[in-house]
Amino acid sequence: MLKTRYALAFSSLLLAGPTFGQVIPPATGTAPPPAEPAPTPAPAAPAKSTAYGPGMKVNLSPDGSKYLRFMLWTQVFTRYNENNTGTLRAPNLPKASQVDFGIRRSRMVIIAQLNPRFLIYTHLGINNQNAVSGGVSPTVDGKKPQFFIHEAVTEYKVNKYLNLGAGLHYYNGISRLSNASTTSILGVDLPQTNFPTIDLLDQFIRWMGVYAKGRVGKFDYRVSVSDPFLTNLPGSPNYVVGAVQTGNPLGLGSTNAATGINTGTNTAQYNPQDVNHVYQGYFSYNFLEPEANLLPYMQGSYLGTKRVFSIGAGFFYNKDGTFSRSASSTVALSSLTPGTDLFAAVPTTKHDITLLGADVFYDVPLDTAKGTALTLYGVYYNFDFGPNYVRYVGTENPGYGAAALRGNAVPQAGTGNSVYLQGGFLLPKNLLGPKARLQPYVDYLHCSYEGLQNTAGNRRGVNVYDAGVNVLLDGHNAKVTLNYRARPDFTNQAPLPEGGALVNDVKYRPEITLQTQVFL
Repeated sequence: MLKTRYALAFSSLLLAGPTFGQVIPPATGTAPPPAEPAPTPAPAAPAKSTAYGPGMKVNLSPDGSKYLRFMLWTQVFTRYNENNTGTLRAPNLPKASQVDFGIRRSRMVIIAQLNPRFLIYTHLGINNQNAVSGGVSPTVDGKKPQFFIHEAVTEYKVNKYLNLGAGLHYYNGISRLSNASTTSILGVDLPQTNFPTIDLLDQFIRWMGVYAKGRVGKFDYRVSVSDPFLTNLPGSPNYVVGAVQTGNPLGLGSTNAATGINTGTNTAQYNPQDVNHVYQGYFSYNFLEPEANLLPYMQGSYLGTKRVFSIGAGFFYNKDGTFSRSASSTVALSSLTPGTDLFAAVPTTKHDITLLGADVFYDVPLDTAKGTALTLYGVYYNFDFGPNYVRYVGTENPGYGAAALRGNAVPQAGTGNSVYLQGGFLLPKNLLGPKARLQPYVDYLHCSYEGLQNTAGNRRGVNVYDAGVNVLLDGHNAKVTLNYRARPDFTNQAPLPEGGALVNDVKYRPEITLQTQVFL
């Protein structure tokens, strides 16, 4: 039966006419010679992915001098975290440890150049979203994080030595890592010590102001003048009976409930009335190959594609950026009436914020045949925020609530000194086949802040240890990072009468992070 159907189908094709290849008998006479067979086409070469190069670029002129360029990247964390003492995972729900998931960064940059002298770029995205924090109400839940503008800049090229720009910018002082590209970080992340004023005076390390940048020979520079954002510390500037007073001079003291006396703590906090400009600068000299400076982002690791040896130094200055009250300052709350201007009624001392940094960066290929490369970086910071200032930060914090030391928070900035060191080695090719590469690394952060003391009256050091490996599937454009961190837990502390905190002991908590990154 099956053969019968095939025969009928074949017959119908022959009878269907010339459109379907019906055989037409040749004209009478000698039959023409048979045609030469057509040559068999060569199989198509398999498609290859092209190098990333300048990214997703749309040329607006034949020579490519006018263009639009798009860059997108997302970094996702899967993490095990042993929490600091007393951490809550939800209201009234203590949690000693957990595995959590989060979006560390999801960003987009759009660059447009329509004239060799003019450049605009806009940087948008979100940061630090997990199920607990990072949302519209970041200490309450992680829902609907704010998609906000990180940078919006217009820039004019004066000459080959000088570019001027204005807008919401990322031209920071202090150090190389204070201007870091987050797409090429050597380790799993950067300590917030590199960004000591993040989201207090600035908008996520960005500033509203003007800047100048350029290169003269092997010397690079960037300087900026910006307005400080309002610090957004809670509390009313006018005294209200029963209100929490943290955004005015009463927040610089502690109140004895029995006597109603508010006594100064001799600990500086950001000044809510700070309206003075912020001045920043970073200067570097590169002994080997020059680095790109079209955008402000500085590379973390070149993976053997460049020879760089750079030394640099930077500064940050903001007059009257913080204020404090001495331990001898007392205020009887009964002497205050609703509507009292506390900034006039309560004496305070203002302090300039002065932040200094010096660093060195060395990144070179070692064996070009094997593809090995070495990356080394070190930075020293000297920070002065005023007496006993310490700030606790937990990146993509898995702890619930507004407590400063919840979750994975550590003392990341303060008045004192810090050292940050990192080193990485790109292993030879073909250890994981022709595609993937391995880059193990180590990071070390040491901070010494005057506001953290031990029982002997000496500073209690803050030490954070990181070790991990990057699995580079397509350089920094597609990589997976596994990181182990030993993090100090500073929750066992008590305030000192002369200011600062007495740290009784420090326990180390493990934190294991698996990060996936795609950058296009």
